[in-house]
Amino acid sequence: MRARRDPRAERATHLLAASSPRPRYDWTQRIGRPRRDPRAEASAQIARREPRLRLDRQQHAPVAFAAQVPLVSAPDAAPAAIVVDDAALRILVVADPGSGPLTALDRQLLAAARLAAGKAGGVVLAIDREAPEAGAAGADRVVILAPPPHPADRFEQVAALHRSLALPHLVLAETPGGGDLARRLAARFALPFFPGVEQIGARGLVRAVRGRKVDQERAELPGLLTLVPDMVPLRAEAPREGKMVTTPDLPPSHRTVERVRPARGSLALADSDFVVSAGNGIRDFDLFRALTQALGGTPGASRVVCDSGDMPRAAQVGASGTVLAADCYLAFGIAGAPQHLQGIAGCVHVLAVNTDLHAAMVERAELSIVADAHPVMAALLRLLEEDA
Repeated sequence: MRARRDPRAERATHLLAASSPRPRYDWTQRIGRPRRDPRAEASAQIARREPRLRLDRQQHAPVAFAAQVPLVSAPDAAPAAIVVDDAALRILVVADPGSGPLTALDRQLLAAARLAAGKAGGVVLAIDREAPEAGAAGADRVVILAPPPHPADRFEQVAALHRSLALPHLVLAETPGGGDLARRLAARFALPFFPGVEQIGARGLVRAVRGRKVDQERAELPGLLTLVPDMVPLRAEAPREGKMVTTPDLPPSHRTVERVRPARGSLALADSDFVVSAGNGIRDFDLFRALTQALGGTPGASRVVCDSGDMPRAAQVGASGTVLAADCYLAFGIAGAPQHLQGIAGCVHVLAVNTDLHAAMVERAELSIVADAHPVMAALLRLLEEDA
């Protein structure tokens, strides 16, 4: 048992012979526990390794690092991909046509299929482009379809693939293209169809019934279902094999298609892939409109510009205006209010021109030009006119 300390007695041991009425003490003599020197202990614990000095705080005594202790711990090994047999394949996921890597909707379709198939079930992804990240997104097999320009030709290809693989379930997106294809497949093969699925979980499949504030549930997985975008969350699971599958020759496209493109800048904000917006930093709106037309974008504006009457209310971008899902958003003179940033959260690429380096829009943008927007717009318009 530790003896009880007497501070007064310890203090009295340091008292010097009084040469004056004021008592004096000698604190250079220490008794009992010695006084610690943190700097000396830290210097003894330093591991002399370049380029950064490291301290061992786990040692109670001043002991240096052991030679075998690594400076940086080894990273965790990547989890091994889950491999299933062909007999375990159950669900065919048909992605919408597109370009580039997997879209958010493609990943949602695979996440929904994974929930429905379970860990032991296999999922086949049918897509019209290379998708090296399909295994990490949840696909056990990948089938590359030729991108036919006509919806009827795409239906024939998917129908032939469905006959070849003979999988009991299909998952498509509830989009204009995916919904049309799903209904064609349901009619051709007389498949039980459950469209507009919003949840997949313990309750089974859940969808909302229009006109009534109730949900419709289905316990068993139907032969064909369509998934509403942005409803099924993505989950971090072990990667799958993502093996390429060769299928018999699918019917080629034989229909002639003429693509009619809309006039430049004629699309509505919600449907446009390229939006050019003006903010409070714009004074010459004639120059802004001329540049927007030359770029072929859809004109947009911040709320301040619409409130002042310089742009119509239909052009307002933001949470209180139009929420965008454009591929590219070009902002001139927009500081970036929270409501405006909410309206462009779904944009893939954001470009900003602003005089304030610390503006929220500049931080949000992938490419920013810190300058007055008017010289930049004039230079862009001049270059476009030269190339025309």
